Amino acid sequence: MFRGFSRERARVKRIGHGGEERRGEAKNLGPCSGPNRLRDLCTFCTISLDQEEVYRTKVFEKSVSPFFGEDFYFEIPRPFQCLSFYVYAKGMFLRDLPVGKVAIRKEDLYKYSGKENWFLLQPVDPHSEVQGKVHLEMKLNELITETGSVSQQLVVQIIACQGLPLISGQNCDPYATVTLIGPARCDQKKTKVKKKTSDPQFEETFHFEFQVTRSSSFKGKSQFQVEEEDIEKLEIKVELWNNGNLAQDVFLGETRVSVKVLRNDHSHRAWYLLQPKGNGTKPKPDDLGSLRLNVTYTEDNVLPSACYTALRNLMLKSPDVKPISASAAHVLGDVCRESVGYEALLPVVRLLLHHNRLLPFLTAVAALELENTQEANTIFRGNSLATRCIDDMMKIVGRSYLTVTLKPVLNEIFESNKTCEIDPIKLKEGDNVEVNKENLQGYVQKLFTSITQSCSSCPPLMCDVFRSLRQLASKRFPVDPHVQYSAVSSFIFLRFFAVAVLSPHTFQLRSHHPDPEITRTLTLISKTIQSLGSWGSLSKNKLSSFKESYMYDFFKLFQEDECIEKVKKFLDEISSNVSNESSGVEDSFVLKEGEVHKRAQGRKRIGKRNFKKRWLRVTNQELSYHKQKGKEALCVIPVKNILGVEKLEESAFNRKNMFQVIHSERPLYVQAGNCVEANSWIEVLSQVSRCNSGRLSAFHPSAYVSGSWLCCKEPNENAQGCKPCTMTVLANIQLDIDCDRETERIFSFFSCNLSRLQKMEDACACMSVYLGQQKEQEEYSAFTIQDPKETFRTINELRAVLEELQAHHDSKGALTDEPGTIENPIVGKTA
Repeated sequence: MFRGFSRERARVKRIGHGGEERRGEAKNLGPCSGPNRLRDLCTFCTISLDQEEVYRTKVFEKSVSPFFGEDFYFEIPRPFQCLSFYVYAKGMFLRDLPVGKVAIRKEDLYKYSGKENWFLLQPVDPHSEVQGKVHLEMKLNELITETGSVSQQLVVQIIACQGLPLISGQNCDPYATVTLIGPARCDQKKTKVKKKTSDPQFEETFHFEFQVTRSSSFKGKSQFQVEEEDIEKLEIKVELWNNGNLAQDVFLGETRVSVKVLRNDHSHRAWYLLQPKGNGTKPKPDDLGSLRLNVTYTEDNVLPSACYTALRNLMLKSPDVKPISASAAHVLGDVCRESVGYEALLPVVRLLLHHNRLLPFLTAVAALELENTQEANTIFRGNSLATRCIDDMMKIVGRSYLTVTLKPVLNEIFESNKTCEIDPIKLKEGDNVEVNKENLQGYVQKLFTSITQSCSSCPPLMCDVFRSLRQLASKRFPVDPHVQYSAVSSFIFLRFFAVAVLSPHTFQLRSHHPDPEITRTLTLISKTIQSLGSWGSLSKNKLSSFKESYMYDFFKLFQEDECIEKVKKFLDEISSNVSNESSGVEDSFVLKEGEVHKRAQGRKRIGKRNFKKRWLRVTNQELSYHKQKGKEALCVIPVKNILGVEKLEESAFNRKNMFQVIHSERPLYVQAGNCVEANSWIEVLSQVSRCNSGRLSAFHPSAYVSGSWLCCKEPNENAQGCKPCTMTVLANIQLDIDCDRETERIFSFFSCNLSRLQKMEDACACMSVYLGQQKEQEEYSAFTIQDPKETFRTINELRAVLEELQAHHDSKGALTDEPGTIENPIVGKTA
């Protein structure tokens, strides 16, 4: 899956991008070169933001119709023009061979969002791989020559570029050419080369002179002449190139501007998107095959924080509203249920969580659901507003809990890859069902033990919610002694652990989808964990509930009473009034690891040789780097010694995607493979060290080189930082929550469902007039309205704040929608 948004902290305007990509399958893959087909080659797929690869699937064995079936979720940390998917054939001895690509421009993503589409693969042409934008200023003047004749002077200033691509993983050495193109003649000029930068500042001005003549006039060869009727055919072409020194120069993009946009004595200044060479003349693709994708993309235009005060306060007041169904948060869930299900509740949960208001809200909506629950054995089994909110809460605050509890055993399952099939119909030739049953039992026992002994790791907020659910359930069904346990187990086992075991990649417990055999193993384990978890709270006679006879036989291997007692003890511990304290001895587990480039510590000069490939590994206890994966650590930094984790300015070492780990000794400077990986490393390291004492309040965003800090020119290497550190989040919240963005998402959901909000308002008015529900129309039954007058009052408040916020959006949009701004660059003329 993929979903992304900007993390900028500027309060004037922030644009966030996001989406979810579900990788489907490819079919009928064609030749990667010449007449050779791919039947004997292995294939894989990559995702790129412009030209920066951010994700790569596993290699799929020999097939011309591979099913990748991988989800990828990420936040997009920078502006981009194009989201691209490449299919490669894995080379045995040579480089990987591109088969084809699917490129979707940012402005077109909404067309495909939220649904599966087949895309024809296009050829991979180096001249079409462009990104970035260029800032130009142009002016057309009249000049009187020494002979008294009038000529035209075109003044073109190349001001700057932004977002040029990396070349071989490093910043490029860009230069620009400026060409005046006429019907019969061209005149070209060139800027100086800028070294090692993707955002060059050129500030160079070029002058072009030409004469406008009549068709019958004499045309001197010494001057650039244009016939009067051809004046509007003149255009300015700006090309960006990477200086290859001894190698061939690499094309980075171009833009074309017609001279007719200029007027005499009028200056035209604008940003232009760089385009592929010869844009608009697509070659006819070969039969390269197709790629099926499911892409979900969201983009949020976030206003200054003050604009959201009224709506945010209205949402934060929700837990105190009586009845809870009349609150703004509950109204949002009601009006959006038909269009997006309960997806609209996620920003509400995050907002309430950040402000420590989530527990009373969850308690209130759970109590409302229990009022409408008639039988104890169906408690919290459906998909409702209450269950969705609690699900979202567990996914947010329970991520580290899952990692501690499940990841070690899941890693063993993936790495050992033992066969666990116990269905006689699905057994392969040579399989031994008794051996498979023993393998499966071993995995289930390890996971079950890890779960039932994990109470000290359960986040405090989850324990508080479970305790509240337990009390509410006992009050609603006082004669049922098991209901207090089923209220908790329906979440912790059925909706948390069992789901994470079934889809570990969704919870970041594994980086890739499992293969079909491991998927089957995880399915059997998940079903077993669900049933084991419900034994202590439901009937002991669980064996009779299994439809499959092989599952019935498998469950005979477990000591039923012993499992019930373990589950009961675990549920008691995570939902009791007593705080669960850790024993102080915590097992080490890996949070993230991967290949990076690390700068040699202590070097005083900038140089390519100072950076080396290393394997970086962070656990809950230490950060270490190694020469290669599996080798001994070259350096170990205890997590408790980390004082800050911050991004590094590109100018520090002329490299992108760099961050620094500030600790008790010298800072550790690291370059990640791409912008998404850099953000991921920073998030993991920041979270694992967030509670450290002595964390810095300020840092240096650049490096100490040649006797001073590049950022502030301070000569003292131990001087206090010149920039405030990024705020860290609360200890038991696992995600950095941007409240303005969450409130903007709430506004977007309301805005898309204003007609439903109107229907709910009409229902409240109707019920109030007729003093009850006897006149209720059928379409009103979709809403939960306990108190029509209070709900009507809330809807009126919502309407007022939504209209005010829309007015802010309209005023901001008028300022930023003007073409040619850095936020809204012009797409240049096609060739």
